[in-house]
Amino acid sequence: MSLAEQILDFYFSLPITFTPPNGVEVIFPFDNPETRRVMELFFTKYYRDNNPRTLIFGINPGRHGAGITGIGFTDPVLLEEKCGIANTLERRSELSAQFICEAVDAYGGPEKFYGDFLFTTVLPFGLLKNGKNYNYYDDKETLAYFDAFIRESIQKQISFEGVCPNIVCIGQGKNLKYLEALNDERKLFTQIDVIPHPRWVMQYRRKEKQKYIDAYIEVLSKARSECK
Repeated sequence: MSLAEQILDFYFSLPITFTPPNGVEVIFPFDNPETRRVMELFFTKYYRDNNPRTLIFGINPGRHGAGITGIGFTDPVLLEEKCGIANTLERRSELSAQFICEAVDAYGGPEKFYGDFLFTTVLPFGLLKNGKNYNYYDDKETLAYFDAFIRESIQKQISFEGVCPNIVCIGQGKNLKYLEALNDERKLFTQIDVIPHPRWVMQYRRKEKQKYIDAYIEVLSKARSECK
C-alpha cells in the first residue's frame, strides 16, 4: 500500500460522532465530496510511493485552510496556484498557508518538499468555539475529551509504512509540551524538532519573515538528516 493510500484511508475512516464539551464544535471536511476529490488528487500526486517522509505535526486544522481542503497548511487558492489542483472549494486564504507556501518554495518547491515531509496535526480535524478557531488544548475538558483519540491517531500515523521515527512539531508552546509528554510516556519518536507556528510569524514577526523561513529550512534539513 502506498503512503498516499495509507493517508487517505486514515482520513476517510475517521469517526465523526464527536460532541466536545464547553460549546466546542468539530470542523469535519472529509465527508465533503469536493474535499475528498482534492485530497485524492493531492496525496496521489505527491505520496504515491513509500519513500521515507518526516511527519510535521501542527495543532488542528483551521477553518479557512485544512478545515476546507483536508490538506495540512493549504488553502483552496494556494492549492490551485502552487500545486496545480483546480477546485471549487470556497475561495479562502489563510495566513499560515501563505507562510508555509513560501517555506516550501524556499526548500525547493512542492515536489521536493512533499517528497521529504508530510504535514499532519495532533488532532486530525478542526475545532470552533463561538465561530472562531479553537485548539485541542485550549481548555482541560476538551483536551481530556480528545486525549485517547489523539493518542490512537498519532500511533496510527507514526506506524505508516515509509514514515520516519523522528518528527517536527509546529508551535513552541502547548503543542510541543503535549507531544513531549506523550513521547516521555510512549516513546513513539526518536527526536522532536520544533519550528514556530506560521500564524505567529505572520501576525507578530512579519517584518522578520525571511529570518523565520531560513530557520524553518535549517530545522527541516536537520530533521531530514535524522530520518534513519
